[in-house]
Amino acid sequence: MGLVAAKEMLVKAKEGKYAVGQFNINNLEWTKSVLLTAQELSSPVILGVSEGAGKYMTGFKTVAAMVKAMMEELKITVPVALHLDHGTYEGCEKCIAAGFSSIMFDGSHYPIDENVEKTTALVKAAHENGMSIEAEVGSIGGEEDGVVGMGEIASPDECARITALGIDFLAAGIGNIHGVYPSNWKGLDFDALGKIAAATGGIPLVLHGGTGIPEDMIRTAISLGVAKINVNTECQLSFAAATRKYIEEGKDKAGKGFDPRKLLAPGAQAIRDTVKEKMELFGSVGKA
Repeated sequence: MGLVAAKEMLVKAKEGKYAVGQFNINNLEWTKSVLLTAQELSSPVILGVSEGAGKYMTGFKTVAAMVKAMMEELKITVPVALHLDHGTYEGCEKCIAAGFSSIMFDGSHYPIDENVEKTTALVKAAHENGMSIEAEVGSIGGEEDGVVGMGEIASPDECARITALGIDFLAAGIGNIHGVYPSNWKGLDFDALGKIAAATGGIPLVLHGGTGIPEDMIRTAISLGVAKINVNTECQLSFAAATRKYIEEGKDKAGKGFDPRKLLAPGAQAIRDTVKEKMELFGSVGKA
């Protein structure tokens, strides 16, 4: 099976009261770990690529080619979407041309009329190419890959305006943030989430900043219409911790422990463990 648009898997997830994880990829190890875990657990999955990660991997065409080839070589049969995360207008155009199967246009920092105008054009372009499209209203707090948000709660009326453009799923700020949550975080605003869900007519909703949100809040968000949850920081933290442990224990000095295939193996396994934990929490295991 090749790449698929994310719409169908998210509609099924919303109906089934579970969520599909978007796990951001940063290199070959990240991609391989996520794909193997999704296949092992028979779970649909979304591979997220930020513009910074795309640039790091030399461009979106390289990313798309790597993912497609890796799926073929690993005989991946579960549904996989390759999705641009927090894309600019230009970034979305590049991913459409590069062969991604899904894009996110983050127009949340524009005035709502400009967000609507740009989203309208990208909905047309994405759907003409068989791709799904995510839009954003409000903002996700914190900073990810140079995208800074203040964490504004999304307006249900603005969410309804964006949804009416024909987008496939919607990211709406409800107090969630990128990165590690601070000790004084007030939690997710479920009253706002309920109002947004009611205003948007049942469209699958997206929860960004999935790292560090308590499990009970995750389950409540899913029950209120969240069908896609993004995880990035947690994989980075687990990868870094496993790699640090390997080096501090001196295993890079034993035999050929400095071989990158050995050096990066504990981190890659840590990502697999993190992805498995999240897929079990989100309820997507066995849903492929």
